[in-house]
Amino acid sequence: MAGAAGEPVTEWVAEPYGFLIPVAVHFDELDSFRMLYNSRYGVLVERAWIAYWQQRGLAYTTDWTPLPDSFNVVKEFRITFEAPIDHPGEYGVRIWIERIGRTSLTYGFRVCSADGGPTTYAYGMRTLIHVDPETRRPTEWSEEARKLAAELLRPAPAV
Repeated sequence: MAGAAGEPVTEWVAEPYGFLIPVAVHFDELDSFRMLYNSRYGVLVERAWIAYWQQRGLAYTTDWTPLPDSFNVVKEFRITFEAPIDHPGEYGVRIWIERIGRTSLTYGFRVCSADGGPTTYAYGMRTLIHVDPETRRPTEWSEEARKLAAELLRPAPAV
């Protein structure tokens, strides 16, 4: 959608939950139409999550030993595009957790302007399944993971 001056028009309400993480778009990520290539949005979201966990001291070690609760597979990824990112620069990704189940976790995201303002470029969700690194079978989240998730959990909508 585009407004009269070519600005994206989206309905937006400030999210009182989750975290806004700064991300950068580089010139070489733009496609031949000078827009961020569609698969790069998922990369921006992934980089936001990595930055979030690194800020909390949780990062992979140099020998790539997985941290507890970090061995996960993607079950579903959905994204809706609202407006193109058509130049390099600083942007933001707001991340939050929609729900955490016994072995799964669903999070939401919004790719937006760097200040978290009304411009929404894309939004979506991704569901992860926590698996045992040895058996590759779903396994329950630890209590520590549940505590960390609580910090990001989106409040239930008011009825």
